[in-house]
Amino acid sequence: MILNWNDIDTVLLDMDGTLLDRHFDDHFWLEHVPKTFARRNHITIDEAKERLYRLFRSQENTLNWTDLDYWTAHLGLDIPLLKREVDHLIAVHPFVVEFLLFLRRHDKTIHLVTNAHGKTLNLKLRTTRLGPYFDGIISAHDLGLPKEDPAFWGKLQQKIPFDPQRTLLGEDSETNLSTAALFGIRYLIHVGRSSSKAPATDSARFHSIDYFSRLIPPQGSMTVQIPPITIQPGTCRE
Repeated sequence: MILNWNDIDTVLLDMDGTLLDRHFDDHFWLEHVPKTFARRNHITIDEAKERLYRLFRSQENTLNWTDLDYWTAHLGLDIPLLKREVDHLIAVHPFVVEFLLFLRRHDKTIHLVTNAHGKTLNLKLRTTRLGPYFDGIISAHDLGLPKEDPAFWGKLQQKIPFDPQRTLLGEDSETNLSTAALFGIRYLIHVGRSSSKAPATDSARFHSIDYFSRLIPPQGSMTVQIPPITIQPGTCRE
């Protein structure tokens, strides 16, 4: 894939697993919440995981999946407070800041477009200080639809006008890239290294990168060649 940045006006970027290391979210939902739930309900951690994982799966691809108020009510736990207990794990992926600076220097319009709940957004933006790099920050909760819904992108366009043929979307979710493709967004980039603690993955349908440095052209050029998939399975950043 040859990417000419002169053909792109707008860049839409996901947050968790794309700009930020998903290790925080994986640890929080798969370990920290079950451990706390088990202690509060006097059950084993294995019992808590079995019960909670089933509940989590039941809300996949819905806004409830990322709604902290929903899980606070259903689990009887203060989810925002629990997130602050492990917020030291929130981290920005390598080369993200360099990529955002490149976009800024070349006057691209940059929007953070995420399914994350507003309380999660506040915590992560306060911790990472990435907010000033964006022209706009849009949560799916503001639009009433998750990115997994094909209708999401039309509602997004009503809020922030963009030309799909001159727009790039960076995402770690192939489902969300697929709904964006249905809407006609032309440049779709799959981020294959979503967590520093899990093996990188390739996409059979979309061009995958490990780090955003792959999208920064050499100095003096606006063109970058995204090579064939070179991510090595099982390699992770320590």
